[in-house]
Amino acid sequence: MNGFRIPLGHGVEQFVDFLTSALKGVFDVISTVLGSFYEGVDWIFATPPFWVVMVALVALGVWRRGWIFGIGTLIGLVLILGVDQWENTMHTISLTLVSTIIAIAISLPLGIWMARSSAASAVVRPILDFLQTMPAFVYLIPAIILFSVGVVPGIVATILFAIAPGVRLTELGIREVDPEVVEAGQAFGASPTRILRQIQLPLARPSIMAGVNQVIMLSLSMVVIAGMVGAPGLGSPIVASFQTIDVGLGFEAGLSVVIVAILLDRLTGSLGGPRKHRLLPSRRASQIEAPATTDEEPLAAAPVRA
Repeated sequence: MNGFRIPLGHGVEQFVDFLTSALKGVFDVISTVLGSFYEGVDWIFATPPFWVVMVALVALGVWRRGWIFGIGTLIGLVLILGVDQWENTMHTISLTLVSTIIAIAISLPLGIWMARSSAASAVVRPILDFLQTMPAFVYLIPAIILFSVGVVPGIVATILFAIAPGVRLTELGIREVDPEVVEAGQAFGASPTRILRQIQLPLARPSIMAGVNQVIMLSLSMVVIAGMVGAPGLGSPIVASFQTIDVGLGFEAGLSVVIVAILLDRLTGSLGGPRKHRLLPSRRASQIEAPATTDEEPLAAAPVRA
């Protein structure tokens, strides 16, 4: 070639340097807030004895998915404890939840805005394409420059990496609500806010929850990569095993990630529908939960045989 080169990377580097110097106070506040948020969530999971957290997670699994899933949850958690990755797993869950909560808090209103405004959708969609196609490791570079090393750059990179599916599926779910249902609400004089709250969001719930599930899965994958910038959790032993070629440590940490991924995936998937518990025998549960189908007087109870 003739030696011509577009100085795009140099321009981006200068822009990041400008942000670092001009908005240092803003980034310090963001770092303090995110760090405090993570420490609070991590205190909930990492401070209690392991059996307290284990009982809580197993009970949640039984409540949402049934006894079989609860037993599987117990086996998975005992396996994590047995390979001495319990503390790292709790850090990973905390980091995943913090990143997911912030990503969902941004993606839901942004998706609603895009569903209501075609212009906003046209502007935001290319940005989402950029975020989804950018390699995960690239997010770590500006995050380190702006927030140094540690948990905060991991959270920031994870939010940017995981936010796109939540926005897209929220917009998709609201746009796919039957227009006739919305028109019926308008005909009865419902305000746009009430239509959104009582019609569009409930009907779009399966799509929104699918977006939440994807955000959680992407966050979990990214927090492991964030171990390269000093973020705590299962990413640290994975990075250490890569540097020392320790196959056993890498397998143990990777297996722990798989168990956490399955646990979070099944639990968040159950939030989009009714509980799937089996706490009552099926015959008695059907007698208790069966609704009346007619307005007629109930039949007299059959006489009890001696």
